Parts: sequence; structure tokens; C-alpha cells
Amino acid sequence: MAALKWLVGVMGVLIVAGTVALVVAIVQRMNAGEQASAIGQRHLGQPAGTRILSIAGAEGRVAVLVSRPDGERVLLVDPQRGRVVGELRAAE
Repeated sequence: MAALKWLVGVMGVLIVAGTVALVVAIVQRMNAGEQASAIGQRHLGQPAGTRILSIAGAEGRVAVLVSRPDGERVLLVDPQRGRVVGELRAAE
């Protein structure tokens, strides 16, 4: 009888631990979805009046051709961080 009580106690602890692990996994996946959508809403930090003309992949970066009030330029964006890591413009 003592072994049966011990077994019921251990199984009860396993049920509680499994439920907690499931809740933690669900919360982590929900937060990962929010982070992914936040990445899609990043700004390139360009002045007002800037328009995106074209986008292309370029060796692990994204090349974005933009038209700004002061001329056109190509921005090299790191897609993982969502930041501009380089800028190309024609010599003036």
C-alpha cells in the first residue's frame, strides 16, 4: 500500500511538471511571433519624402534602392537585425 501511495504522488508531480512545461512552451512561442512581426515593422531611418524603388538580395544582405529628396542611393540592410549596414550613392 505504501508503494502505491508513493507511485500516485510521483505521477501527480509529473502531471504538474508537464503542465508547467506546456504553459512555458506556449508563452515562448507566442513571444517569438511578436518578435517576428516587430522585425517586419523596422524603419530604415531615411528622411521624409524617401520612396523605395526596388529591393533585391545581395550576398546575405538586402539591397534597397531608394529615391530621396537629395538623390537616389542603394541601402544595404542586414535582414537579421533590420539595420542599414551600408550605403552606396553615385559620385557627385
